[in-house]
Amino acid sequence: MSELALFGGNKAVTKSYPELFKWPIITKEDEDAVLNVLRAGAMSGTSVTMEFEKKFAEWNGTKYALGFNNGTASLQAAMYGCGVRKGDEVICPTVTYWASGAPALSLGATVVFANIERDTLCIDPDDIERCISPRTKAIICVHYVGYPCDMDRIMAIAKKHNIKVIEDVSHAQGGYYKGRKLGSIGDAAGMSLMSGKSFAVGEAGMLLTNDKEIYDHAISLGHYERMEKEYITSPDLIPYLGLPAGGYKYRMHQLSSAVGLVQLKYYDERCAEIRKAMNYFWDLLEGVPGIRAHRVDESTGSNMAGWYAATGLYRKEELGGLSVTRFCEAVRAEGASTSPGCNRPLHTHGLFNTFDVYGAGAPTRVANADRDVRELDKELGRSEEYEAATYSIPWFKHYDKEVIEQYANAFKKVALNYKELLADDPGDSGDVGGWHFFAHTAKKKS
Repeated sequence: MSELALFGGNKAVTKSYPELFKWPIITKEDEDAVLNVLRAGAMSGTSVTMEFEKKFAEWNGTKYALGFNNGTASLQAAMYGCGVRKGDEVICPTVTYWASGAPALSLGATVVFANIERDTLCIDPDDIERCISPRTKAIICVHYVGYPCDMDRIMAIAKKHNIKVIEDVSHAQGGYYKGRKLGSIGDAAGMSLMSGKSFAVGEAGMLLTNDKEIYDHAISLGHYERMEKEYITSPDLIPYLGLPAGGYKYRMHQLSSAVGLVQLKYYDERCAEIRKAMNYFWDLLEGVPGIRAHRVDESTGSNMAGWYAATGLYRKEELGGLSVTRFCEAVRAEGASTSPGCNRPLHTHGLFNTFDVYGAGAPTRVANADRDVRELDKELGRSEEYEAATYSIPWFKHYDKEVIEQYANAFKKVALNYKELLADDPGDSGDVGGWHFFAHTAKKKS
């Protein structure tokens, strides 16, 4: 009989430990914080949110933090705060969640997509300058599934061309790059704090910056209650106090900010345990053919934060060309949760090619541009290949040596017995990953 569970062998994972994957960790302290807001009738206020902002900025090492109703709004406000307007361009990695770049469209701007690196899955610094034009206003660098971007090189390129850098920290809250907190390196940062993230408070987002002008303009887009002299000092905004410039209402719900204040107290400690568990998992798989760890060298002062949407790198050439789809099927049969792929490349979606969202008479992505940036997408072929070179791995929230070893063995067992899987390999379909592919959605596939 085959060793593989898919063909009748014993499963590698035999111990059940649901608490190992439960997230976020909600205690009576979180519940009491929410009840205090409810009982005070303060759900639509700002006092709790402003306290959360103050402590979050101190924790992240920035002068300013501004709470939003979701991460998408925080990224749109970061772009607006950095001066992105009609006809401008922003550079964004093509492999990321859509909110990293799509909010630029609502500002009348154009998204130019760049390739990602094969091993980091982050924006490729070597591809950025190809994308730059006189209209480029900002580079969006996504610390994809926790891996810090090469910020030294990105900041040098931005300085050379006098453009802004916006960090999307939705996957890496609390992470470090060479000893510096992610979200404190670029000109501004935006991030999601929704319930699937490693820093999870509900449906919420946060903007960070050290620049008062960026902060003021981020406020002006959708925080009408702060469009007052008490908060705004930028001269161009003074004549328009009282109403939101963008016509949006973006404040964070205070039930979320109440949870955020509690989560912040324990977040670093909890993430340290996550990293211990995830690093142990990958240590066990060191040298196994076909699979590689997607992790940073922590000796450099960088880390993977809370290891959100934990991902592995797949090298099918080492496994006789076995598709990642078939590989994941066999691993699931062993009792370990996994799904093939990552985010599908955004440049391949119709939204960024043919959709006239606002009735401008031309596809929205190029409606206000002075060049057809879709022509640049022809250089993104290698990023399209990376979707089938990744897979999700268990996202351990606690360190349990025995259980982690069982899960690691599931992946190892399949990799070492790959030849048995080749005969009935269906190959990879055209949508290995998905447009919303992350841990909180991928679980449904396994």
